[in-house]
Amino acid sequence: MKTILITNALVVNEGTTEEKDVLIKDGLIDKIGKDLSGTTADLHIDAKGKHLLPGVIDDQVHFREPGLTHKADLYHEAKAAVRGGTTTFMEMPNTVPNTLTQELLEQKYQRASEVALANYSFFMGASNDNIEEVLKTDPKKVCGIKVFMGSSTGNMLVDNREVLEKIFSQAPILVATHCEDEATIRAKSAVYKEKYGDDVPMSAHPEIRDVEACYKSSSLAVELAKKHNSRLHILHISTAKELELFRNDIPLAEKRITSEVCVHHLWFEASQYDALGSQMKCNPAIKEKSNREALWEALNDDRLDIIATDHAPHTWEEKQNHYWKAPAGLPLVQFSLQMMLEMAREGRLTLEKVVEKMAHTPAICFEVEKRGYIREGYWADLVLVDLNKTTTVKKEDIVYKAGWSPLEGQGFHSDITHTIVSGHLAYAEGKFDESKKGERVLFDR
Repeated sequence: MKTILITNALVVNEGTTEEKDVLIKDGLIDKIGKDLSGTTADLHIDAKGKHLLPGVIDDQVHFREPGLTHKADLYHEAKAAVRGGTTTFMEMPNTVPNTLTQELLEQKYQRASEVALANYSFFMGASNDNIEEVLKTDPKKVCGIKVFMGSSTGNMLVDNREVLEKIFSQAPILVATHCEDEATIRAKSAVYKEKYGDDVPMSAHPEIRDVEACYKSSSLAVELAKKHNSRLHILHISTAKELELFRNDIPLAEKRITSEVCVHHLWFEASQYDALGSQMKCNPAIKEKSNREALWEALNDDRLDIIATDHAPHTWEEKQNHYWKAPAGLPLVQFSLQMMLEMAREGRLTLEKVVEKMAHTPAICFEVEKRGYIREGYWADLVLVDLNKTTTVKKEDIVYKAGWSPLEGQGFHSDITHTIVSGHLAYAEGKFDESKKGERVLFDR
């Protein structure tokens, strides 16, 4: 592999921002210093005026392969991730077929090794009847077990209390949950179906998939985790009420129950349904502004631990359907870092906090081996950003397969100029180098 020397970069890492040089060798960060300019390297990047961040670790994406590749696939979505500064992704099991056996799980890893430009890990899926397969999951090689405590594709709704008890009591690794109470949602759906038929306004989405549905399911997950001392991670928190379930009075590494918030729940709020309609339909729903404000407060005081995307693409044509048929999900992996950099510019959080919540804390929560920080001996997963350049989201610049964005026309005061994945310069100033693929992520468990 080429050695890479980055000089004069404003390195944002572990709560500080300092101008430093970084030498990359054999895929790893070899040296970090104040003056490495005399060091010989195959490639020299002068980063004067730019910020160097650890690559984003996105702990929740849906890349749709196998079975749904008309919407997305590992090749295009991983490439889009790299374009946006995400160097590692953790992908969900609700593909077709659902990832409910160890054999199917390994097939996804094999495919990623062939086509994914970013580093990768895949969740093992749980259902009401595959506990034996779940318990075979290797903690060192797999990010976690995914439990849908709310509806999903195929056979992945886990609504059997006995099965949930087994998963929470016996799971060998972190259990990540989608928490929405299915009975509550079905009851609300019936009311709105009776009132509107197929003409339900998109603005009703947070009323159908409401705060009660989220809290009832999340509180059950927490109850089970406390009962069995499980390692629980609740995904895409969207309500103020759920925040009471999480702690900020102990170090993250000591938490047994952690949480994630997604960029769209921090960016959008319910008054925008009239303008964006199904483009912002997702599960859990984007809710009223008061919930968004509470999420921001909890992110900054560390009740919320990780920022992710839940990148969930659908075709533009699929999204044009009426309420009941328009699928839920937003494609955001290419723009998540820029969204949070924009929020930092607006004073919502600091630049150091962006790095903490998008790189450091995912590494801590999932016990990722030698990633998530700019440290000597760690994998060189790095992103150079120019905070003095204005860019705009344009359809022609979208790399992921679906080709549309609810952010189209949005301006950012930042540009991702370089992305280094496991020591390989995968993207630089408009050009990709796909000669080397990403690595399978390992875990210190």
